[in-house]
Amino acid sequence: MTPRQKRRMAGVVLVVLAVSTASALALSAFRENLMYFYGPSQIAQGEAPGERIIRLGGLVEKGSIQHNDTDLTVKFSITDTAHSIPVEYVGLLPDLFREGQGVVTHGRLGSDGIFRAERVLARHDENYMAPEVAAALKAAGYEEHPGEKVY
Repeated sequence: MTPRQKRRMAGVVLVVLAVSTASALALSAFRENLMYFYGPSQIAQGEAPGERIIRLGGLVEKGSIQHNDTDLTVKFSITDTAHSIPVEYVGLLPDLFREGQGVVTHGRLGSDGIFRAERVLARHDENYMAPEVAAALKAAGYEEHPGEKVY
């Protein structure tokens, strides 16, 4: 192999290493930023990872909202009518947040079974429901308006 061929080979190896490293870093960052959706039944069955940020969606269980008098901590439960998961959130809730409404929360599931939400999203009108929430409710056998399509 001539010296010129050796330099070319070293250049090709460096380019392959650089592309491989960049691809590995991009895939790693992409994987860490993925946020999967889980319904209360899936979490109750242990399908949700405890160490990652996930989305939990369902209906706010009636009679479950408890506001702390000293700070902005709110405790409530999200249900798909088959199972319910207790949620703890510190912050201001959306104006549309209320019992019986569909919500999607972002946060982590604690080892104590309490979902600590970092963000709470409420649906914006009576006809809309996040597709993941609708699918989770349908999988649990809940149908708000039988025979009517839920979006």
